[in-house]
Amino acid sequence: MVGETLVDSAHLLVVDDDARLRALLQRFLAEQGFRVTIAADAAAARAALGAVAFDLVVLDVMMPGESGLELVESLRREGNDVPVLMLTARGGPDDRVAGFQLGADDYLAKPFDPRELALRIRTILRRVAPPAHALPAAPVQLGMRWFDAERSELRGPEGTVRLTGGEAALLVALARRAGEVLSREEIAAALGTPEAGERAVDVQVTRLRRKIEPDPREPRFLHTVRHRGYVLRPGP
Repeated sequence: MVGETLVDSAHLLVVDDDARLRALLQRFLAEQGFRVTIAADAAAARAALGAVAFDLVVLDVMMPGESGLELVESLRREGNDVPVLMLTARGGPDDRVAGFQLGADDYLAKPFDPRELALRIRTILRRVAPPAHALPAAPVQLGMRWFDAERSELRGPEGTVRLTGGEAALLVALARRAGEVLSREEIAAALGTPEAGERAVDVQVTRLRRKIEPDPREPRFLHTVRHRGYVLRPGP
């Protein structure tokens, strides 16, 4: 369980090619109680990520060389599930969905209020490890795999299956109300991204199915209920 003290003292990596914005964010987030490391580009971010286990990455989308989207896609492909909040000057729905598809946990359009950024960071950190009292009493069976919501951990014969913060939060929300249909609005609220829209929820569902379903095209556990939403039906 991540308590408030741990959330507020989390170690963040801020990646942005704008030196003025980097300095501003470093100062503001440090004042909020976070530990902050900064990087000017994807190469510097990779070096930092190779040396330190960060709690969350604040990542600019538009950077020279390797973009933020390319970096987060690469991290997910390599199995790195550190939560990522993306910053972008392009905040349209298609841009947000693209970020979620590649593995981002949240999206914030520039210009933004630093207070909102801090709030979103805390929201992501809390949902990575939800309060124990709100979790299912026992692990949930999904075929040959079991999901332990208290640990946000999915395990199977092959060992631990890596989940991003968003995937884990989605599975926790569904497992808490297994057998009940959750609307996309309810799911977005549970993920802490109510403004992201229905398409972003659909993207997270698609990504989660790749982790829990034997055949994501024919779901056994995470079902779509037409015109209503999604339901998790655990079972052997």
